[in-house]
Amino acid sequence: MAAAPAGAVRVVPVRHWGRWVAAVIVAALTVALVLGLAHAKIAYSTIPDYLHNHLILVGLRNTIVISVLAQAIGIALGVIFAVMRLSKNPVVSSVSWFYIWFFRGTPVLVQLVIWFNLALAFSTISIPIPFTDHFILHESMNAFMTPFMAALLGLGLNEGAYMAEIVRAGIISVDEGQTEAAAALGMTRTLTMRRVVLPQAMRVIIPPTGNEFINMLKTSSLAAIITYGELFQKAQVIYSAKLNNIELLFTISIWYLFLTSVATIVQYYIERRYARGSARALPDTPFQKLRKNLRPPRMGMAR
Repeated sequence: MAAAPAGAVRVVPVRHWGRWVAAVIVAALTVALVLGLAHAKIAYSTIPDYLHNHLILVGLRNTIVISVLAQAIGIALGVIFAVMRLSKNPVVSSVSWFYIWFFRGTPVLVQLVIWFNLALAFSTISIPIPFTDHFILHESMNAFMTPFMAALLGLGLNEGAYMAEIVRAGIISVDEGQTEAAAALGMTRTLTMRRVVLPQAMRVIIPPTGNEFINMLKTSSLAAIITYGELFQKAQVIYSAKLNNIELLFTISIWYLFLTSVATIVQYYIERRYARGSARALPDTPFQKLRKNLRPPRMGMAR
């Protein structure tokens, strides 16, 4: 074999020893975790039964209801306060800034407890009809501020502050030339915002909004502190009587994983819907890839 000429570059294969060491460590830790769970005093056989327990299913329904409604309130408030924040009116902008500052700066758990105990400060709640002696709402605060209402207000108003910043980021991402062109066509500011700015801002708004909803599904468990009957609170009711805490915590964890997985899939397809036109070719969805793989090859097309 001829010797390599002087000055020739010698190719030496790179050996990534660190990768193998990391893989061995991760595998060892995984095996240790699995063995530890296998030998733990946990009645795994009871978990499938608890998945379909009546109280757990009621808690699942309540978790979905409070999450969807609170997120809807958050989105509506987010759009309103984002537009207010961008307003040139200093009073309107300041009110929006204060709302965002307050609700982002205090823990949602504290906000939930404040709403639930509001009857300690106000005995009744009244919404009068202007210039009349009649009321749209006039009720005892104890009767009005139920655990559901306290959870809805606490989660919805807190979410509105975060959504306001998300929507504001989406609005300012739209080129100002779009607004100027709409104004040149005689469109009002409201119509421009509704027809021109917000549709283009959706590409920026949708991904973090999906993440916020997934977070809302998990944050709703804090409503257990005010006795709202969501998943975690219903699990507490069962294991306080049967003392099988770990099994029930694993049960509701499975349901939370299911809910967040469904929300992730929905978010994926909504993002694809609003991403059209922003890229030349979007990647195929898993179902599209499966259809292509299962589609029989066409005969007679080869040349």
